[in-house]
Amino acid sequence: MLFNGFLSRMCHLIRADLWFPTLLVAALLASGCTEVSNNPHPHGSELTNTLYVPFSKRSPKYLDPTSSYSNDETPYTYQVYEPPYGYHYLKRPYELVGRSAQEVVAPHYLDKAGKTLPDDAPGEQIAETQFDIKIKPGIMFAPHPSLAKNASGDYVYHQLKREDLVGKYQITDFKETGTRELIADDYVYSIRRLATTRVKSPSFSTMADYIVGLKEYGEQIVLVDKQIRSKLAPTDRDLPFLDFRAYPLEGAIALDKHTLRVRVKGKYPQFKYWLAMTFFSPIPWEAEKFYSQPGMVEKNLTLNYWPVGTGPFMLTEFTENKRHVLQRNPNFRGEPYPCEGEPGDKEKGYLADCGKMIPFVDKVVFDIEKEAVPLQAKFMQGYYDSPAIERLDYGTGYIVAMGDDKAKEKEFKEKGVKLPTTVEANNWYLGFNWLDPVVGKGKTPEEGERNRKLRQALAIAIDWEEHIAIFERGQGMAAHGPLPPSMFGYREDGPSAFNPVVYRKGPDGKLVRRPIDDAKKLLAEAGYPDGRDAKTGQPLVLNFDYQNSAAGAKALLDWYTKQFAKIGVQLEVRATDYNRFQDKMNKGTIQIFFWGWLADYPDAENFLFMLYGPNSKALTNGNGENGTNYSSPEFDKAFERMKFLEDGPEKQVLIDQMIEITQKDAIWSFGYFPTSAAAYHQWINNGKPTQIVRNHIGYLRLDPQLRAKKIAEWNRPVWWPMPLIVLFLILAIVPAWLAWRRREQETAARTLARKDLMT
Repeated sequence: MLFNGFLSRMCHLIRADLWFPTLLVAALLASGCTEVSNNPHPHGSELTNTLYVPFSKRSPKYLDPTSSYSNDETPYTYQVYEPPYGYHYLKRPYELVGRSAQEVVAPHYLDKAGKTLPDDAPGEQIAETQFDIKIKPGIMFAPHPSLAKNASGDYVYHQLKREDLVGKYQITDFKETGTRELIADDYVYSIRRLATTRVKSPSFSTMADYIVGLKEYGEQIVLVDKQIRSKLAPTDRDLPFLDFRAYPLEGAIALDKHTLRVRVKGKYPQFKYWLAMTFFSPIPWEAEKFYSQPGMVEKNLTLNYWPVGTGPFMLTEFTENKRHVLQRNPNFRGEPYPCEGEPGDKEKGYLADCGKMIPFVDKVVFDIEKEAVPLQAKFMQGYYDSPAIERLDYGTGYIVAMGDDKAKEKEFKEKGVKLPTTVEANNWYLGFNWLDPVVGKGKTPEEGERNRKLRQALAIAIDWEEHIAIFERGQGMAAHGPLPPSMFGYREDGPSAFNPVVYRKGPDGKLVRRPIDDAKKLLAEAGYPDGRDAKTGQPLVLNFDYQNSAAGAKALLDWYTKQFAKIGVQLEVRATDYNRFQDKMNKGTIQIFFWGWLADYPDAENFLFMLYGPNSKALTNGNGENGTNYSSPEFDKAFERMKFLEDGPEKQVLIDQMIEITQKDAIWSFGYFPTSAAAYHQWINNGKPTQIVRNHIGYLRLDPQLRAKKIAEWNRPVWWPMPLIVLFLILAIVPAWLAWRRREQETAARTLARKDLMT
C-alpha cells in the first residue's frame, strides 16, 4: 500500500506531456503488480490431476511392443499395453498375477506321444508344455482411428490415399475413433508378429527356441515379405500390409474367443515371466492395416509413435524430443489397488488405497530436460512430481547428496521429499576367468585346488563393505552369493546370506569379514607366500580389465589395487572402453573383470544361469551370459534340475546347493547389491520403488491441492527490490526526458524566431 501511494504521488509530479516515461514506468509497475510465476506448465495446471515428470536425452525410439525393450520406453509401453500377466505391485519376492488374463494358469505337460503327464513329471520327460490362458471378457481397446467404423460397419480409415493425410501429423488429427473388445486372436496375432521382418524383435531368437513352430514360421515370413516387396524399390518406405492372420502358427492359437493357447517345447517354467513382457501384448490387426497405408511412415504415423492398447492410459501427444502425454483411457475397466503386500507396507502407507480403482491420475505429461541442473531445480521447486519415473538412481543420488551437504539434507526434509529405498534384482561382482591358467580351473586337480585357494584369498581381501561406504556412499548391501534378496531362493538363514569362505560369525551371531591373515594363509597354500611364486620368487601379477577408461575411474581403480596389495598381490589395471571390454569378454581373454547384471525377470534362474557351463561366453561366441566361463559338473547338474522347477521346497534346496558350490569355488568375489531409491514429492502416494513392475504409474496417487499449496510457498516472488528499481528508473529517465524536452523546446523556439526574422 505504501508503495502504491508513493507511485500515485509520483504520477502527479510528472507533467502531462511526459507521456513516454510515464508509460514506461506504468509498464514496469504493471509487470510488478501482477503475480509473476516461474511455472513451466500452464497456469493452474498444478491443481489438476496431472502427473508431471521429465525425460532426458531423446524421445523413446520404439513404442511398438514387438521391438520395444529399452528402459526409457517402459513408462509408455507398460501403461498403454496389457500383456496377459503382470506383477503384484506390492509383494516381494515378486509374484505374478493376471493382468488381461483372469489368472496365472498352471501349465499342462505332454510327452512325445502327446499324452498328458502329471505336474511333477521330470523335466526331461516333458516334450511340450501348454499354457491355456483365459482372457478377461469385456476388455476394450482405447479409442483409435484404426478401429473407427461408419454406419454400414466399414472401417472409416482403411482405404486412405496419400492426399488424405494432408494436415494430419498426430493420431489425434483423425476425427473419428472406434473401439472393440480384446479377444484371444489379438494375442495370436502379436505372437505371430514376433517373426516380422519389418521391425527387429529382441525376443524372437529366444522365443524361436521355445514356441512350437516359431523358428520355421520366421523363415516362412521372410519369404512371404520378400514376395510382397518384389515390385518395390529397396528405398520404398510404404510397404503393403503384411497380414499375419493369413499365416497360421501352430504354437499359438485361439481355442475360443477368450482362450489363448501357447505351446512351448519341453519344460520352461520361466516362460510365464515372458508373458508379463510387452512382447506378448495384444495387437489389433486393424492398427497394422491402418499404419501400412501410403504416407503414414513418412509422417511417423506408426506403432513406434502411436501405440494401440487396452491399458489404463493412451498416448495422445508425441512431440519429438519435446513432450509426450499419456491420458486416461476412457475405455479402461479399472483394476482394484492391492490390499496386501510385504511386511511393513501398511506402516509405510502403501495399503491406504486398498480396493480403490486405478489409475488414480488422469494425465501424465513428460517434458524433456536435457540438463541435470534445471531438472533438479524444477523438481525442488515442485514443478516435477518425480525426477525420473522409470529410474531409481535419482533417489539414491539424493540420499548421497543429503549425507554430503547439511543444507541439502535440511531442504529435502523441509520439503518432505520421499526417498523410499529397496535392494532390487541387480548385482555387481568381480569375476575370475575359468579359462585362465592362474585364476581359473587349472589343468590338473592339484592346480585346480591351488587356483581355488588363490581366488578365496582374493575374495577375503576385497572389502566390499568398504567399497559400498566409499563409492556407493553406503547405498548398497554386500553380497554373499549371486542371488539378490528380492528373488525366491534368497534366505536370511541360508547360504544366500552367509558366505563362510569370506565371513565368520562373531560371538553375538553377527557376520564379520575374515581377517587378512586368513587370506594370507590361503595365498601361501596356493603357492604364493607374501604374493610371490614359491618356485620362482617372482611377484604375482594379475590383470584386471575394467570397462571404463575415463579419468574419473582412477580413484576406484586405485582402491582395487590396494585391496590386492593387502596380501602382496600386484594388480595390473587395464581400463578400456566398453566395446573393447565386451570383445575381450566374448573371446575369454580377460583374467579378472568387474561386471553386473539386472534381472530380465524375477527368477533365480535368471541369475544362476550366469554360472551355468553351457552359457559360457567364450564357448558360445558371446551369446551366453556366463562371463567367467565357469564350468562345474556339480553346479550344472543342479541347475539343469532347478530350471525345470516351479518355486517351492525342492527348488530351494537346489538353489542353496548351487550357492554353496559357487562360494567354495569363489569364481566370483560376490560384490554387492546396490540400493535403489525412488524420489517423489510429499503429495505423491504409493510410490514403492521397483525395477520389475513397469506398469507402476497407474498405482500412483497425487494430491493436487497440496501440490498447489507447496508450489506457492516455495516459489513466492521477491517484490522488495521493485520500488528501488522503479525509483532508480524514474530518477534516471525523467531528468533525461526533461532535458531532451527542454532542448526540443529551445530548438523549436529558435526555429520560430528565425522564421519571424525572415518574415
